[in-house]
Amino acid sequence: MAALSFCSSSPPRILHRQSKSSLLPPDSTLFTPLCFFSVGELSAKPISVSRRFRVSVNSSSGNERSPSSPAKKLREIMQSPGVLQGPCCFNALSAKLIERAGFPYCITSGFSISTARLGLPDKGLISYGEMIDQGQQITLSVSIPVIGDGGNGYGSAMNVKRTVKGYIKAGFAGIIISDQVCSGDTVSERRVVSREEAVMRIKAAVDARRECDSDIVILAQTDSREAISLEESLTRARAFIDAGADVLSIDSLVSRDEMKAFCNVYPLVPKLANMLESGGKVPILNPLELEEIGYKLVAYPISLIGVSIQAMQDALLAIKGGRIPPPGSMASLEEINEILGFDTYLEEERRYTTSSSDRKASSNSIYGYQREAQDDPELREDPIVEVITPEVYNEPRNPFSRIWSRSLRIKIIGRDGFEKLDVRIPAGFLEGVTNIVPALGGVNLKQLMDDAADEVGGKLLLDFKDTAGDRIQVFLE
Repeated sequence: MAALSFCSSSPPRILHRQSKSSLLPPDSTLFTPLCFFSVGELSAKPISVSRRFRVSVNSSSGNERSPSSPAKKLREIMQSPGVLQGPCCFNALSAKLIERAGFPYCITSGFSISTARLGLPDKGLISYGEMIDQGQQITLSVSIPVIGDGGNGYGSAMNVKRTVKGYIKAGFAGIIISDQVCSGDTVSERRVVSREEAVMRIKAAVDARRECDSDIVILAQTDSREAISLEESLTRARAFIDAGADVLSIDSLVSRDEMKAFCNVYPLVPKLANMLESGGKVPILNPLELEEIGYKLVAYPISLIGVSIQAMQDALLAIKGGRIPPPGSMASLEEINEILGFDTYLEEERRYTTSSSDRKASSNSIYGYQREAQDDPELREDPIVEVITPEVYNEPRNPFSRIWSRSLRIKIIGRDGFEKLDVRIPAGFLEGVTNIVPALGGVNLKQLMDDAADEVGGKLLLDFKDTAGDRIQVFLE
């Protein structure tokens, strides 16, 4: 699919030849033609027009259609060149990470939200209210537009209207409505409602949008390719556009030819590709291949929830084996605070402080109080530091004495042969060792160090494997 861009000149008003009046968002009768060009052809040279894309012109002054509304942002993004990737999020943190990574929008995944919020399979168990609550937390956490997974609309056409209105109020820029009988059906058991009922769902969604004076983007998805046939899914796609949908998606297309056939249905209407990472019959194509076929949007439904589960399993395995996850496998506290906007919060908080006592009382975390104390002498207190003194070893307080001047080197080699940890700590701070490697908690390191006090540096004190199969070595240097 060629990429989208505005024409440089101011064209006359034209009407989409394939469109009916029902395709227009409320109160809109105008289209602005757009130029389509391939990636890499951005230049001052004239661009040859190969396709056009409909853009609604909204004269309403409603809040939902203000220039800064989520739906307005999403529509502007869909006018930009190239195919647009949209990883699927499941909570506010995952949405923040998507935004920080530079993606222009994201999509909520009912599968991932059910997994993360309920710990249950996506079989229609999560409710409309839970999805609205989770969705509002997501939309409030980011500035990029968010497309919400509305599933089957939670019931009849009237339920679809309520769902769309709820998603609008929750701050979504778009909503996906499918024709499944039950949201979460697997491919092998996928069932869809009749074509007439499926079309009524989209009409109800369009009516809800108009009644809310909104311009939320409606993405109509059909699962009839697997449930019935390719021909039926193409017929439904056409009917959805006639009913007023803005974007189309057909799930479970099994070849490039089927994808091309789908993208040829109203070629000017954006298409969403669902790249199901778990494999199966759906071809997994890169963004340029999808753009060439004719897609505009690409969803990645389980990437983030999948890697999150794997990372947590790896961390738990390490903890169970008596050690903490290696430093490179997790974000530092500073990185976490940066992601969460800790410094921005402190700056804003200072705008509302009235006195030093108020600041001290309002600090609800030890870490936050320490950060403020750095900038305010009135808040500074003498630190309390607990250390193991040389007297523990019956040594004089001399930094160059036998044990006090030496260090412990701890190495961990994973069962896969890769080095997971190599750290040195002062020999006088034994309490810190078990914080790094809990498996050393029952080892009398003091006795081992006393026995090796006269040894040359590099003496191997311990060499064993923990319950996870990792090799742990401790040297006295």
